[in-house]
Amino acid sequence: MDPAQRELSDQIDQATQRLLGTARIITEPDLRAPSLLPGWTRAYVLAHVAQGADAMRHLLVGVRTGQDRSAYASAETWQADIEYRAGLRASELAEDVAASAMALRTVARQLPGELWRVPVLLPGATPFLAAEVLTRRLAEVELHHCDLGAGYTPDDWPPAFAAMELAEPMRSQRADRLSYPRAGGLSPARRPAPWSPGRPLPGSWLGTR
Repeated sequence: MDPAQRELSDQIDQATQRLLGTARIITEPDLRAPSLLPGWTRAYVLAHVAQGADAMRHLLVGVRTGQDRSAYASAETWQADIEYRAGLRASELAEDVAASAMALRTVARQLPGELWRVPVLLPGATPFLAAEVLTRRLAEVELHHCDLGAGYTPDDWPPAFAAMELAEPMRSQRADRLSYPRAGGLSPARRPAPWSPGRPLPGSWLGTR
């Protein structure tokens, strides 16, 4: 990692710790309550964050081994894994989020510098450099933390993330969160729509459902 990538990795670590701080105090009934994303429970949001870490790790492992490794086996497998994770108990799901984040961090920290310029591909998306995985992961953690609707809002974003120059899809997703009312829910028209198989993945990998 170069210094800029290491700084991004450190920001991901800090964002993940903030998310885990929230996840670990969500009680079982509250975990099954609706999040700020339409049709998503809080459990589903956390399951998606864990699943996203695994998918990004798969891409980086493929870069490291020189193999064209998919982020996930199929849309059906992705869906089944998400549903399984969302059904875990509150403590188990929080630890799953932590373990998947640590596994991604380990692979990212060990990836040789020259390999960060290898292009990777998500289904339905334009190829991007492996280095962009770090920015995407940071955006995913920060934005989905807000989506939990459990007290963390864009007002809590660190200045470095709030001011970060993001690719257009990620900027749009961040703008959606800025429209969240500080109390109460969003009208369906104002809420970010989840992704479904067959549609292009948003830039920050939000909503695979």
